[in-house]
Amino acid sequence: MNNEANDLEKSPVRNNPTQNLDQELKEEEEELHKLLLPDIRDLPTTPPSSVQTNFVSYFAPDFVKPGHDQYVYRHANGLCVIGLARTHVAFKDEGGITVVDFNVGKSDRSGIKVTGKRKKNAQHFESNTALCKVCTQNDSYIVRCCVKGSLLEVNDRLIKQPELLNSSTDREGYIAIIMPKPADWLKVKASLLGVEEYKKLREGS
Repeated sequence: MNNEANDLEKSPVRNNPTQNLDQELKEEEEELHKLLLPDIRDLPTTPPSSVQTNFVSYFAPDFVKPGHDQYVYRHANGLCVIGLARTHVAFKDEGGITVVDFNVGKSDRSGIKVTGKRKKNAQHFESNTALCKVCTQNDSYIVRCCVKGSLLEVNDRLIKQPELLNSSTDREGYIAIIMPKPADWLKVKASLLGVEEYKKLREGS
């Protein structure tokens, strides 16, 4: 009898299948909780902007002239949003930008009205074609296309609200939207800088 008792004590304890299942469910719940409610210490201090989420950012530093820094935000559908980078020399002038004039070249860019899927009436411009002129109290600067393509839209809000450039140049203060052909985009992309390259360039200058 004593031998049987000893054998029972020495025999390994069998795992309870119910306990194993409960443990697995608990671990799955913990993993799910981590996914749905991540540690606040791992979250960014500010949420990503719509530009960061929906576009890939490129920069054209010193475009045509020193200090004429512009950005090109490219959407997955190929559209390119063109605007002034925050490091553009115009923002260094006292009072910032006070006037935006789309009447450059041989036509008023704000008068272009593109319609339909075929983008009827869209004008085709080179990368160095002027989009508009921005003025400060002391000087004026030409803003250019940066990419070769069809001009689909200009931000005519800037005519009455040029201050949008000073307060929100990378969002409501964009200059224009251009659609380049895939082959033209690949050519111009090679000449643009990514975000990190651009930061290093400007931090070092």
